[in-house]
Amino acid sequence: MLAIFQKHKSTLLYGCALAVSLLLLKWLESKYIIYDQAFETYAGIIALLFTALGVWLAIKLIQPKTIIIEKEVFENDVTHVAINTLEIEKMGLSKREIEVLNMLATGLSNQEIGDQLYISLATVKTHVSKLYDKLDVKRRTQAIEKAKRLSIIP
Repeated sequence: MLAIFQKHKSTLLYGCALAVSLLLLKWLESKYIIYDQAFETYAGIIALLFTALGVWLAIKLIQPKTIIIEKEVFENDVTHVAINTLEIEKMGLSKREIEVLNMLATGLSNQEIGDQLYISLATVKTHVSKLYDKLDVKRRTQAIEKAKRLSIIP
């Protein structure tokens, strides 16, 4: 390392002198520019600060708020669930409606239910509509949840 420094001593000293003089000239130039154009410089700095503040605020507002809700989930053992026939009779559900309700619970679409039961799509929709009325619900998920709660389906 020392041999390299000795060999290129004059080049390194010349380069350092140029760097120092360039730094001095840039400092002098910036000093005169800041005094001559002080308003523009301060306005630019303030603009940069407000831009940074706006970006930071936008990032904070856009980030989604994560809410963790813990809920205890019980697994139903299908073999031990007794079907509540009294509730079925009380609601007036037919055997076909119980079949449709079971198929809804497995996640089948209306068309798939119709194909498996060999009935038309309109008939399936009629059964589903009657199920909604009898269970007093508005959606499939509500119907399935209420039927499971009442032990109408396993």
